[in-house]
Amino acid sequence: MPSFDTVCEPNMVEVKNAVENTAKEIGTRFDFKGTSAGIEIKEKEISLLGDAEFQLEQVLDILVAKMAKRNVDVRFLDKGDVQKMGGDKVKQVVKVRDGIATEDAKKIQKLIKESKIKVQAAIQGDAVRVSGTKRDDLQAAMALIRKEMVELPLGFNNFRD
Repeated sequence: MPSFDTVCEPNMVEVKNAVENTAKEIGTRFDFKGTSAGIEIKEKEISLLGDAEFQLEQVLDILVAKMAKRNVDVRFLDKGDVQKMGGDKVKQVVKVRDGIATEDAKKIQKLIKESKIKVQAAIQGDAVRVSGTKRDDLQAAMALIRKEMVELPLGFNNFRD
């Protein structure tokens, strides 16, 4: 039976490269000289450091530009709150989304059921497997998911015929 998996997986190599390029640009930019502006990545968390919220926004803008240049969808970034550190320094943690959250998976499953396309959706961990008898129905389901779930950077893999 033909099927495919709907997933939300960033290319972590490209994300790390974008963070490294951002750190390099922060080190060379004149407006960041002598400040505590910086960026670092650990696992799936990117920490932005700066002297003020304005500086954090600048660092985030550079990161977004570098990720866009590397074809990484910026919807993978989940910004956290700005936290005050010692002195006048601030920090913001940006999480990199990986996997479809349970409530989003349920939305996708409900969307497919209500569409009357002859396919079935099953939640499998942090992915949603869609299976059906016809390849055309699966392609219609892909188009529907892309159209309706614009807030998630979804991808499709394991397409089996």
